Amino acid sequence: MTFPYKGYAGYYLEVDLTKGVVHKKEMEKEWARLYLGGTGVSAKILWERTTANTDPLSPENVLIVGTGPLTGAMFSPSGRMMFATRSPLTGVWAESHVGGFLGPEIKYAGFDFVIFNGRSEKPVYLFLRDGKAELIDASHLWGKETNIVATMIREEHKDPAVKVAAIGPAGENQVLYSSIIVDFYRAAGRAGLGTILGSKNVKAIAASGSLGLEAYDMEKYLEANAREMERLEDPIWTDSLASLRKYGTTDLVAVINEIGRLPTKNHWTGYFEDAEDIGPEIIAEKYRIAQEACHGCAVGCKYVIRVKGGKYQTDPVGGPEYETIMAFGSNCLNNDIESVFHLGKRCDLLGLDTISTGKSISFAMELYEKGIITKKDTDGLDLTWGNAEVQAELVEKIAKREGFGKILANGVRKAAEQIGGDAWKYAVHVKGLEASGQDPRAHQSIGLTYATNVRGADHLRSISCIEELGYPKIAADRFGEDKAEAILEIMSPKHKGEVVWDVEDLYALVDSAVICKYATMWPPVFYFDTFVNVIPALTGMEEWGNPKYVRQTAERISHLRRAFNHRLGITRKDETLPPRLLSEPMPTGPSKGGLPDLDVMLDEYYEFRGCDKETGYPKESKLKELQLEFVVDELKPLKMTR
Repeated sequence: MTFPYKGYAGYYLEVDLTKGVVHKKEMEKEWARLYLGGTGVSAKILWERTTANTDPLSPENVLIVGTGPLTGAMFSPSGRMMFATRSPLTGVWAESHVGGFLGPEIKYAGFDFVIFNGRSEKPVYLFLRDGKAELIDASHLWGKETNIVATMIREEHKDPAVKVAAIGPAGENQVLYSSIIVDFYRAAGRAGLGTILGSKNVKAIAASGSLGLEAYDMEKYLEANAREMERLEDPIWTDSLASLRKYGTTDLVAVINEIGRLPTKNHWTGYFEDAEDIGPEIIAEKYRIAQEACHGCAVGCKYVIRVKGGKYQTDPVGGPEYETIMAFGSNCLNNDIESVFHLGKRCDLLGLDTISTGKSISFAMELYEKGIITKKDTDGLDLTWGNAEVQAELVEKIAKREGFGKILANGVRKAAEQIGGDAWKYAVHVKGLEASGQDPRAHQSIGLTYATNVRGADHLRSISCIEELGYPKIAADRFGEDKAEAILEIMSPKHKGEVVWDVEDLYALVDSAVICKYATMWPPVFYFDTFVNVIPALTGMEEWGNPKYVRQTAERISHLRRAFNHRLGITRKDETLPPRLLSEPMPTGPSKGGLPDLDVMLDEYYEFRGCDKETGYPKESKLKELQLEFVVDELKPLKMTR
């Protein structure tokens, strides 16, 4: 093998589903050097393999399974992997990340990336083991729920250690926000990645590996790793890490409701009066039976629950994250936590994104309340707020694309278009992606994050927790003491453009490395210097020891993803917020009266990002500075400024 860098498996797979063949290829040196891995490499591949005319559900679209140099490499939050494609839901950039153990297993099986293209004539799954890969008939798995698929694949290979990513019936039925479920109850949830696998007749990806990874300089890498882990022990993070370890992300239900940012009643308000009924304390006291961690993680935020009796009784299963509790709980005015457990579990088994599913149901509930739809439209279902039984029925209908569920299976943007009238006013999305569990009327920088996020109304590309959690020293160290006070004012738009620009680039590296965002955003322990410290010793890429090079690489990745969307027609007019979040003041709660000052923040963001303020397009000089001349050549018809 001539691939020069360590920390990588050194190979990737080209899977031609149309021909039913798999080609093992050596990793590209420049992929690692210029884009690191994960998101960065995926952006380069998608740019080259797709065009503005590529239909997301066509055989010509590609889906990428990616890891990064830190995946499975003894760095604490290193159990992550990612998927990337052009979204069937939004039509633009799509990536989704997931934890567990499959990412490391793929690397130990000998591969850094898998690139799917074409479409198989019959259902198949991809199996990876120790440098070998094969497509296996999955006809017997088609139609089955994700837990059954994972179990059957393990039994077929007589290996309980096999890790599996599977789609459920929702992906097969082309629900536009179907997910990929990993290790039974971890989800690559957003933007319809499971839909793409379903369109290609791929039921699952499974891996079992025993190949080792090498570090360029193991002694220095272990020293660098130890220094980064020491940062986790700083007393400044004690409370945040303690809550993560004690409650997992369920703690956010209480924390976010307290500041009036918990989406409630289809984002009508940010305060849920019954939040305690679905919050961390009741879950920990009555239902949690175990705590878990992804591969190599020192935090361990995942938990296991059991409901011992009643109509929602369940054996031990992975407990829902904050976003699921919000989507089916507060946002649908449902305070029955056992029903929320059930809804989350059914989504995992059916392969549905819990956020988009819950938001589609809350959207329908509000239309029902307003009289825009009636029982005649909803198959006779009573869509009054908080009706958990109807929520459960709709989850099944959506996954099967039956009746009214067929409309909701297309997401709120397309559902509103189909329903017509004033329905669009209640469709809370950006670029077609249903909003995640934050409200910009209570947190200014969230508004900018939603607007500029390459995959839509989602927080995970650039959410800033510095002002939310209150870290004055971090704000001063990163942005200067003269800006720190304004940055820490959660409802002030001042300097939020700079903060979001900075965090977006940081997360571009996190998502390319590939590691977890906890300990990067909540609490904000790791920063750009983390990559300066660990990447050179792990990989042997000496330039990564230069802080300027690391920042420039982060910018390169961010701009390439944005350019992918520009090529598809995205401009400043699309980097906005839905009417409810942009122009309707918060009606109740601690943030009553709040509104985001989006234009002020956008102007500042574009300035730092190196974009034209009128169009949002990148400046030609910025792209050339980042060695993205190939982007300049293709985007020239957009009349970019120099």
